[in-house]
Amino acid sequence: MAMSLILKDNWIFSDDSGAYSVPVTLPFDSVSSLRNAGDIVEPYWGRNEYDLRWISERDWVAKRSFDLEETDVELVLEGLDGIVDVVVNGVTVLEADNTFRTWRVDVSEVAKTGANEIELRFRSIVEEAAKRQAASQFHIPGLSDRNNGQTDIANGNMVRKPQCDFGWDWNIALAPFGVTGHVSIESKKKARIDYIHVSQEHHDIETDSVTVEVTAHIAGDAEGDTVELVFGGRTREAQVVGRIAKAKFFVEVPEFWWPAGQGMQPLYDLEVRMGDEVEERRIGLRHIELVVQDDDAGTSFKFKVNGREVFAKGVNWIPADALSGRIDREAVRDQLQSAVDANMNMIRVWGGGRYEPTWFYDMCDEMGLMVWQDFMFSCNLYPADEAFLSNVEAEVRENVRRMHHHACLAVWCGDNELLGALTWFKESVENRDRYLVMYDRLNRTLEKTLFEEDANAVWWPSSPSPGYFNYGDGWHDDSSGDMHFWSVWHENKDFEHYRDIKPRFCSEFGFQSYPSNRIIETFCGPEDRNIAAPVLESHQKNQGGNERIAATMFRYFRFPVDFENFVYLSQVQQGLAIKTAVTYWRSLKPHCMGALIWQLNDTWPVCSWSSLDYGGDWKLLHHMAQKFYAPVTVVVNPEGGQDHFKVVNDTGETVDVTVQIAAVNMRGEARPLADATLSAWPSKALDLVSLDHGTLNDDEIYVFTWQTGEGEEATSGGDFYAPKAWKSFDLVNPEITHDIVEVDGVYEITLSAQALGLFVSVEATTSGRFSNNAFTMLPNQDVKITFTPKHAGETPEFTLRDLYCATYGADT
Repeated sequence: MAMSLILKDNWIFSDDSGAYSVPVTLPFDSVSSLRNAGDIVEPYWGRNEYDLRWISERDWVAKRSFDLEETDVELVLEGLDGIVDVVVNGVTVLEADNTFRTWRVDVSEVAKTGANEIELRFRSIVEEAAKRQAASQFHIPGLSDRNNGQTDIANGNMVRKPQCDFGWDWNIALAPFGVTGHVSIESKKKARIDYIHVSQEHHDIETDSVTVEVTAHIAGDAEGDTVELVFGGRTREAQVVGRIAKAKFFVEVPEFWWPAGQGMQPLYDLEVRMGDEVEERRIGLRHIELVVQDDDAGTSFKFKVNGREVFAKGVNWIPADALSGRIDREAVRDQLQSAVDANMNMIRVWGGGRYEPTWFYDMCDEMGLMVWQDFMFSCNLYPADEAFLSNVEAEVRENVRRMHHHACLAVWCGDNELLGALTWFKESVENRDRYLVMYDRLNRTLEKTLFEEDANAVWWPSSPSPGYFNYGDGWHDDSSGDMHFWSVWHENKDFEHYRDIKPRFCSEFGFQSYPSNRIIETFCGPEDRNIAAPVLESHQKNQGGNERIAATMFRYFRFPVDFENFVYLSQVQQGLAIKTAVTYWRSLKPHCMGALIWQLNDTWPVCSWSSLDYGGDWKLLHHMAQKFYAPVTVVVNPEGGQDHFKVVNDTGETVDVTVQIAAVNMRGEARPLADATLSAWPSKALDLVSLDHGTLNDDEIYVFTWQTGEGEEATSGGDFYAPKAWKSFDLVNPEITHDIVEVDGVYEITLSAQALGLFVSVEATTSGRFSNNAFTMLPNQDVKITFTPKHAGETPEFTLRDLYCATYGADT
């Protein structure tokens, strides 16, 4: 049996001054390790961030010893995060400079029988990035050159590492480094399985059959050896010819993999065996296309899965934590499950973070979350010299080989906002040709390498992008390609502006809120719970963000009575902003075929665009998204003096929908307006009823409910629409009463109101999941919700909030 020694434990991590020396276990990051050892303060508390940046400005080393019985060995290093010299027994065997690569080094010439020593020498990432910038023939600008406080540590674009590590408009700036994967010693083999390629050929729709071809690529000399391949319970044997062994499997009656909400996610087991080496995969049979075709409005942008057009309802994903050592697999699973539970079917892995580990994509396969995968370039300009592009090419090859087989993988995208970056910097504005050529060299390297590794890959050059070989404006042109729409947030326009555009696919749009009160308590004391306090401002990385939240609140609401209700109301208005966008764009189907909210998660406790709090609890936006992303929904579009009610059906099947529309005043008194029934097919949004703007009295809003299907398949939903700002209504105290019962660790909360209750929400002092929140209550109609604590045995306290109490005060 070949030797494999995992070097996980017993490392000592120390700085070049000798002041710090702490034990670490792989994987680890620099900041978390020092914190775990008690040598630094908690980086997420208060304004501690600014006093900890010295860590990235020093050289560090992680070292340990290990024993060998044989010396004909290789060193395998995965996820060396930073610029790292690898030294074995005093000899430098590798200079690693790409976080996104795995390195395999023959160390047989320096290894010894018995005791050996390995050192990972981390050069200061700040100094190394600055050196590379200084060595460039001309300045290559990055986000830090914009001087907007978004990226506090300069020159991150010069190194291959998560770009948000240097600061972002939602991330702490600490430039952490370390090891995100593993380090091991392996016997040198005559031959080994290098990687496995899986391709699917989907035959005509009438037969539904699929041919799966599995190719094992072999490193080393195995000519003529036998490789056993097993797929779906069928076994093939193939001889190695030219370092390749391949087999085909014909699946006559396949069980297709579908995105969440469209069908099931069956996965076929694949096993490839060569000698005592075994590689395993799980394969979903599916065919995904990106349909980009000219039409009367411009150019379409939509995904077709197994022949069915699917509206992409989803969200953007950023790294699970600012510090890689704090990333927890089960916490990530919980957040991805939260996306599915909110009726989402796509997640965009954003290009300023990292390629996620294999288990992340395994989870997306299992959950039916299509993945839009950016290559890791974002919001900067990048070098295009031979060394940089060669490094990038190796990065792309490795990650495409690792990830291409996943059923969830819907599209590879070249970058995030690099086309826009060409217009952001003085250098690129004054010499666009130079920087455009550099961009094209990088983008071409990505595309060429992708297709060399996976000829069937789906490719999109940039996000946003109007189209292939189109370097135009993807922020304001809504006729073609994918769009990033930020005018409502960054330009401080009203929510109704979302209805002024008709995107083909909006892959980024968002509105900020504060983290929940429980989360705020984890990073500041009572004395700092004020939006103008320095601590709150340091946990707001978007310049002017706090003022924008407050200004918007003044536009739509009477001002909240205290800080806690300010936090609550910030989440209400975040949800309303995104609801306005999503409901309108869904009503444009099939003109618009995708909406990906910015963003799902937070990397640390911060004011941001996330729908989940740091740690994974649902903010009010996520509860609202669960409703406005529902498979079948009714939406209202005000246009041309009328309020147009439309039915949207994303189920893939025609559904009979019955709708009731009423006018409800602030006392909760209902006045029926219209009933309607139609058969809603999934190909487009359908007109239902149009009502004149004068239908409502001044103190009324629309409240509407709907039912679909019959028997066990029946579902129901409900929503409301207010035609004017909430501050213009004279609210009535809903006088909500509650009853709480604990049953087997789950808290059942029954609420009753005496008048119209708006955005009724319950908060808990412990982490957990509410079954519903931010809901509307009518008089004498009980609402029952549950709260399940994340940790068994915890006893939460609850706080009830609604719009009246938040802005009038409970005793008014």
